[in-house]
Amino acid sequence: MTTQIEFSGVNKHYGAYHALKDINLSIDQGSFVALVGPSGCGKSTLLRSLAGLEKITGGDISIAGEVVTKLPPRKRDVAMVFQSYALYPHMTVEENLTYSLRVHGVAKAERKKAAAEVATTTGLTGLLHRYPRELSGGQRQRVAMSRAIIRNPKAFLFDEPLSNLDAALRVHMRKEIRALHDRLGATSVYVTHDQIEAMTMADHVVVLRAGAIEQQGHPLDLYDKPANKFVAGFIGSPAMNFLPATVIEGGAVTIDLGAGPIGLSIPVAAPVGARILLGIRPEHLTLTAPGEGRFDAPVAFTESTGSTTFVTTATTPEMMVVETGRRMVASGDRVGLAFADTSVHVFDAETERRL
Repeated sequence: MTTQIEFSGVNKHYGAYHALKDINLSIDQGSFVALVGPSGCGKSTLLRSLAGLEKITGGDISIAGEVVTKLPPRKRDVAMVFQSYALYPHMTVEENLTYSLRVHGVAKAERKKAAAEVATTTGLTGLLHRYPRELSGGQRQRVAMSRAIIRNPKAFLFDEPLSNLDAALRVHMRKEIRALHDRLGATSVYVTHDQIEAMTMADHVVVLRAGAIEQQGHPLDLYDKPANKFVAGFIGSPAMNFLPATVIEGGAVTIDLGAGPIGLSIPVAAPVGARILLGIRPEHLTLTAPGEGRFDAPVAFTESTGSTTFVTTATTPEMMVVETGRRMVASGDRVGLAFADTSVHVFDAETERRL
């Protein structure tokens, strides 16, 4: 596929603070890429650097084969959709949509035609003569997206566009954004702190921490083979469980629980005596009767969503979360925990890298 956006050794400093650290990232034409990570990881700074709203302090950024590092935002031919919508309150929906066309001298008849076409695509046909104050949050976000679409840019940039919406509307809008991306065949870069949004919407997920890329790839690749403990704990909800363990003779490990060590036959590429972390996702744990699993633990509390119950056990030194069906257990009950060897992820306890 053709590369549409390229970051080559991009760095960004705010004084002594190193916000972006040697970012190398290629984004294919027509792909939907999510930049995800905790607050302050650099994802919005990376997006704003792509848009030209931030000046990078090292490296280069290319769009459609052209180096745009020193170009101002208006010459980069990208459209940005902000969290705050950024609509002009004194303009109607149609005027908001066509503002950029008017600035570029497009005739009024052509502007109205373009607005009508985009409104049909995004479901705004009956709202063109309303003002932003007369719209719901979801409608305002549609206007913000339509204003980006009407320009037919080389890339769409989304900076946490759904964080101001309620939970149900967020789910609906992320489907709309993805469907719109598919219809347009666009290149989209989407910033979010919500890993569920990233997993469900993107073709390619980039996980950032402290200004650096920790891992990137297809969402399921990150889920199934996280490169380190950070990615393993960040991707997936509820998060992966971690248990400290030690490598022993014969290609086995002992899990270091408060109740005493428990043996486990899992081949590990580490020397005898090495300290490791075992990662187990909540859906890979099974509740059993006491004594019938790998080990027993008391139930700390439960959370039910209706179809699924999340059981948190008071395992020491780490609490464990088990995802199960509508199984009823109560705080204080003692349960067994079982899991298959093949479901265990192994990380070096010191470097936290996958083994």
